[in-house]
Amino acid sequence: MTTVSTTRSAQVKMSSFIFLYFFTWSSSFGLYALWLSQKVGLDSITIGSVFAINGVFAVILKPVYGYIMDKIGMSKWLLYFVCAVSALMAPFFVVVYQPLLLSHTLVGIVVGALYLSLGWYAGVAASESYADRFSRLYGLEFGRIRMWGSLGWALAASVSGVLFNFTPLANFLVSSCTSVLMLLVLVSLKIGDEQLRNNNVISDNKIVFGDVVMLLKNRKFWMFSLYVAGVAWMMFIAEQQFPRYFVSFFDTKAQGNAWYGYLSTVQSGTEFLMMMVIPLLVNRYGAKKGLLFCGVVVGLRLIASGLTTDPVMISIIKPLYGLEISLLLISVFKYIAEHFHKKINATMYLLGYQAMIYVGSVVVAPPAGYLYDKIGFEHTYLMMGSCALFFTLVSAFTLSRCRTERDGAHDYTPTLDAEPAKH
Repeated sequence: MTTVSTTRSAQVKMSSFIFLYFFTWSSSFGLYALWLSQKVGLDSITIGSVFAINGVFAVILKPVYGYIMDKIGMSKWLLYFVCAVSALMAPFFVVVYQPLLLSHTLVGIVVGALYLSLGWYAGVAASESYADRFSRLYGLEFGRIRMWGSLGWALAASVSGVLFNFTPLANFLVSSCTSVLMLLVLVSLKIGDEQLRNNNVISDNKIVFGDVVMLLKNRKFWMFSLYVAGVAWMMFIAEQQFPRYFVSFFDTKAQGNAWYGYLSTVQSGTEFLMMMVIPLLVNRYGAKKGLLFCGVVVGLRLIASGLTTDPVMISIIKPLYGLEISLLLISVFKYIAEHFHKKINATMYLLGYQAMIYVGSVVVAPPAGYLYDKIGFEHTYLMMGSCALFFTLVSAFTLSRCRTERDGAHDYTPTLDAEPAKH
């Protein structure tokens, strides 16, 4: 029988893994757009193309990771692979990626997209999906595990800007070193036999390709994807080159880089705190209302970013992203758990949410990069904010109702009909 101390030990190890994973990637990837611009010397359109190709590979690999995770349940070997890829960050960026971007740009973009998708774009989705399953197996809130990732990102961001001004090599070396620690923590993590028996999280009937086909025929899948396309696309694509816009408010790039690092820490601190609070609100009002509120915050933040000309105001606006990501992640996991069969949980998250986000990078990032250069960040953000508000309004009618603590149970049937696909 699982004791309280055993459960606590597993929770600490899972939280430590998430902390180290986000610390690892924040140390380097948090300043990715600045690295492409200031150190490699790419222009806005090329950077937009980099994110677009990254998105293509992410769209391909995320569903693959999701399908694998639904096949292997709580096995950790996919996460071991992600740790190994992360540990190669320093040699990859310094010896392979930057030289290729400078000498053979297209080849460099493709090779970088493959690496970043394996380690970060699909890797972070797999890590979060595993943490969600872990939390439900142990009767915990996902936010109480994921918040340590926010803290890891915040601590790394607090020094990453300073290290970047000294030399980006320092950022990459820190990332590779912490990846090794992350792997050691993951090896020590053991899931209790009691949690794996008779649970409502891992399906005994493993996913088959027919389940994916059924998912793609599901109306709720496409209504959820519509929300992602209208709101999450705007949120994440605006964030891709936001560091460049933010830096423009300061007298020098070095000053802007440093302040961006400081405020990224505040943003991640906000995210850390919200990960503790938001589950209570989403449980009370339902995952659907959580998604809609997130859409309102995204739209208003982007519009405010486009209207301001003051460095103090843009500094106040930036940390709101921490509130948005907390609302979005927690609401998404709860919405998926409520409306989709457990055997496709990871596939739904990585295909319907994560992969769909990066479809936006393919479709919207290049035009957004063009608009940044032609009409400016300000007008582009006004357009993107208005789009987010419009799709939030549409989603109020298209997303499915969710259970809340206030109204208790109601008539509700999980989509996918809780029926296994025909073999």
